[in-house]
Amino acid sequence: MKNEFDPIPTIRWVDGAVRILDQRRLPRVEIERDLRTPAELIRAIRSLAVRGAPALGIAGAFGVALAAAARSGDAAAFIPSIRDSSQRIADCRPTAVNLAWGVARALARLDGWAARGTGPELVELLRGVGEEMLAEDLDASRRMAEHGAPLLPAGKAVITHCNTGGLATGGLGTALAVVRAAHARQGIREVLVDETRPLLQGGRLTLWELGKAGIPARLICDGASGWAMRRLDVGCAVVGADRIAVNGDTANKIGTLNLALAARALGVPFYVVAPTSSFDSSLPTGEGISIEERDGGEVLRASGWLEKDGRRAFNPAFDVTPAAWINGWVTERGVLQPPFPGS
Repeated sequence: MKNEFDPIPTIRWVDGAVRILDQRRLPRVEIERDLRTPAELIRAIRSLAVRGAPALGIAGAFGVALAAAARSGDAAAFIPSIRDSSQRIADCRPTAVNLAWGVARALARLDGWAARGTGPELVELLRGVGEEMLAEDLDASRRMAEHGAPLLPAGKAVITHCNTGGLATGGLGTALAVVRAAHARQGIREVLVDETRPLLQGGRLTLWELGKAGIPARLICDGASGWAMRRLDVGCAVVGADRIAVNGDTANKIGTLNLALAARALGVPFYVVAPTSSFDSSLPTGEGISIEERDGGEVLRASGWLEKDGRRAFNPAFDVTPAAWINGWVTERGVLQPPFPGS
């Protein structure tokens, strides 16, 4: 990445397939995979080969195009099966609102099509929805970076959680795009990167992105975040979001709540960076956000246990941070300050 706005080829449509940069293999191996069926896309989403709320929205729209491409014959006759496949895509990760939103946006275009034209024309129509969303996401990332960069104090450290860069979006990022813009403009001392256990999205992915961008970074254990904020001159914390309720309660990768609690206790400003597509107008508060629980084996294996050992683990993929603990929400439309509308 030569400058703050060079996108990563996270997800795109190539020759009838959804091409992704397989995030399970990073940072050791950079390999792209072509997904040609809805089932392959669902497996990639569930296994976190592709992840991040904005990227999942784009994946959802492209997935509807894959569902159309998997059918042959009379286009009108297979529209119900496209809807069935699309719903399975939308349901495969419940917390991130963008995935279902991307599917719904493509299906709305299907409604407008009303069985006019051929099957290949329908695939192209639906692919175009994903391309539109990709372009909009890149533009939103640039706007969020512009709005959020002034919030990061010059010369201080910044702490972040999980991965919120190009790998989580169409190629540029949310919170990490803000970090990159701030570093380019006024300078930040370093980025403190939470490992983000158990799957280490911070340690594997964010550290990889910051290295590509030439930004000083230091990896820390999740449990070290409070002490790091106290001892390492942290100017603010910036994170992303998978779903934001009407009152501002924010769901994000598990561990975000702990970071927000420590920041609040230490007087460190805590900002959420997310596009408006991550706001869910159907949920008054975060209490209604469905929290995905993943296989406990992910936690147990990280500690050396095997399934046959009979141990159990609690492995929620996300948590919800109360709006009252958030100093601002950076969107492509500007910075929203508390009290949040609807709170």
